[in-house]
Amino acid sequence: MPTELMWLSWSIALGLIHVLVGAAMGTWQRGLKWNVGNRDGISKPLTGMAARAERANRNFLETFAFFAAAALTVVLAHKSGASSALGAQVYFWARVAYLPIYLVGIPYLRTLVWAASLWGILQLVEALL
Repeated sequence: MPTELMWLSWSIALGLIHVLVGAAMGTWQRGLKWNVGNRDGISKPLTGMAARAERANRNFLETFAFFAAAALTVVLAHKSGASSALGAQVYFWARVAYLPIYLVGIPYLRTLVWAASLWGILQLVEALL
């Protein structure tokens, strides 16, 4: 399996972790009744770590589509190389680091880690040019 696809597979698993962490924290704050209910009406806004988990999940989803498209295109175009493999790896590990950094609330480090994940995506895009 090409390296880019391996990291894409791991990123899918990581995305599921983001969803589960956000759901668990939202349930912890809003209650089990809210989670198993129909969720009609306006939900109580999340605060603190639960709100950060929700935002981290949304941010992951915003970058994941670009990463997935770039990784798949690199492999389908037979443009895989050391640079694209490194980019995929950096994207994954930056996104692994992003979740706990965001949950704890370390603003400047969070931005640096996000920038590293963007750099990983750009490495994949560069391989296509």
